[in-house]
Amino acid sequence: MELVTSLGWQIILTPSLSSLPPARMHLASFQLRKDRILSSFDVCGIGHALVDVQFSVTHEKLTELGVDKGVMTLVSAEQRRAVVAGLGVTPVNQASGGSAANTMITVARFGGRAHYAFQAGEDEWGRFYRQDLEAAGVTSNPGAIHRGETGQCLVMVTPDADRTMNTFLGASAAMGPHQVDHTVIEASQFVYLEGYLLTTEDGLAACQAAIVTARRAASAVALTLSDPFVVNAFKPNFDALVEAGVDLLFCNEDEARAFTGLDDRVAASLALAARVARVCVTLGADGALVIDGNGTAQLVPGFPAQAVDTTGAGDTFAGGVLYGLANSLSLEQSAVLGNYGAALVVSAFGPRPSAPLNDLIDDILARRAPLPVAS
Repeated sequence: MELVTSLGWQIILTPSLSSLPPARMHLASFQLRKDRILSSFDVCGIGHALVDVQFSVTHEKLTELGVDKGVMTLVSAEQRRAVVAGLGVTPVNQASGGSAANTMITVARFGGRAHYAFQAGEDEWGRFYRQDLEAAGVTSNPGAIHRGETGQCLVMVTPDADRTMNTFLGASAAMGPHQVDHTVIEASQFVYLEGYLLTTEDGLAACQAAIVTARRAASAVALTLSDPFVVNAFKPNFDALVEAGVDLLFCNEDEARAFTGLDDRVAASLALAARVARVCVTLGADGALVIDGNGTAQLVPGFPAQAVDTTGAGDTFAGGVLYGLANSLSLEQSAVLGNYGAALVVSAFGPRPSAPLNDLIDDILARRAPLPVAS
């Protein structure tokens, strides 16, 4: 490993991780029980149920519609309909989505066992949502329905591959503790909490209830910060959740800066690690910084890819990491899986890998898997 110094921080650059010995699961503030390996699920995800509807748009069209570029904005049903009408084009893709749903599907794509707790509407989109999850190998609670429309996320992708999201929560706005399946959490190695849930008090309560159960059952808790706008707008909720007990934190560098107030991405990552034992900060094409409870930031390089659509890249990265950790890989090795999945996703329209990846795991870790091709 090559030692690099940046602004006084220690970084270890890992160009190839194929020679690393099998990892031992450990968290500075949390130790997984040995019987966790026999759990029914690798990960139980909790988040919003949104049908992702993707459009290819120009920067000028976003300006014309008055849509803020590059962030997630919550909209009403009327605003959603107005944006769709203003776009005036056919979607390029639609799929069951929501950040944590994409992550759970990625866990399944790697061969893992994933469950998703959500709340969809009692409508055609809700039926489509559940069927799409099941087809991807993710289980769910049959009772996860609520009167009203299923939520939708309008994902507008510009030529620079940036994604802008207008989100109508619909029935998912009422997602709360009543949809948290405590039995599933108790049977899972990890519970994964979607930061977008913290935009509502019911969502925050759902996350807090999940943490209580996870602590009692010795399941590890992972949280994603989700979006810099959400972090800035709801930071007290994120602080409360971190204080309640988070073992693994996912974010991109913009979210890390928003949460810590620090501009340097390494300094921001280490500030996060002062509060959470394990931290993964994605850096786009550069890969990811990971910190494994030892105060040292390790740069895990990404895989070359021609970006077409960055939707779901961070979600997919998290899915690869969670699969790896639940299956006895080190955090660095798990980040290699996450980086490869993210490179696949940005190379095509769609929020997660479209095909199974379990047969490629050894090749991915050795960095000899086929490189993504833009489509």
